[in-house]
Amino acid sequence: MISVQQFQKELEIIISNSLREDVGEGDHSSLACIPSDAQGKAKLLVKDEGIIAGIEFARMVFHSLDPETEFEALISDGDKVKNGDVAFYITGKSQSILKGERLVLNAMQRMSAIATKTNYFVKLLEGTGTKILDTRKTTPGIRALEKWAVKIGGGENHRFALYDMIMLKDNHIDFAGGITKAIDKTKAYLKSIGKNLKIIVEARDLKEVEEILLSDGIYRILLDNFSFEDTKLAVEMIGDRCLTESSGGINEQTIREYALCGVDFISSGALTHSVYNMDLSLKAV
Repeated sequence: MISVQQFQKELEIIISNSLREDVGEGDHSSLACIPSDAQGKAKLLVKDEGIIAGIEFARMVFHSLDPETEFEALISDGDKVKNGDVAFYITGKSQSILKGERLVLNAMQRMSAIATKTNYFVKLLEGTGTKILDTRKTTPGIRALEKWAVKIGGGENHRFALYDMIMLKDNHIDFAGGITKAIDKTKAYLKSIGKNLKIIVEARDLKEVEEILLSDGIYRILLDNFSFEDTKLAVEMIGDRCLTESSGGINEQTIREYALCGVDFISSGALTHSVYNMDLSLKAV
């Protein structure tokens, strides 16, 4: 995974680019009717139920606009919230509060939705020992926020991007000329560039699992679109030689049964690509 420093840089880029997109040359609505030195106070009002996420990101946004703003969080990321709860108060220049309003709401509404869905999946897996993973099926430009939300909801992050882990999927394998060739080429490539990245290899059936197991140094085998029966057989075949991951159309109706097959991880793109934003509002007080 990426370092804390890299992750922080991603957040800074998101804030900078989002404010550029939304504010541009200036918030003319606020400039027209609010004095530059006017002070104000606002609250983040929850109008929904679920797991809140993005409070610390909101703090970052408002402080990036004006370091002198006062941010008072009443609840923390990962807390359960209900309609009527107040997440935080922000006090400072009215213009700065309004500049950050939409970015904060857009981010927190989506992050909270992702955290809520992730937490629901986590609860479905309780007692199985299987962990839920996100994927790269994220909204372009805000992956750091969405993966942060998965962590807040109790899930685990898969690789962040193409550069921090090797994942040999069906197209890589087919273009490379087969599983063994893909693995051998990958090992040679990593040696040539002096990197020691973890290697995950996708299997489409039990025969491919057998072939993957002929190679050493595989971190995890991805069992893609396997039936429950074949997943159990694959887990038995693999044993403790490497970790296992199930993926492919797994939903709330099937996730626990896949977990009971004994896999270490289940990955779900639905955590980030199929959510309904939590209803939140920023109101002057």
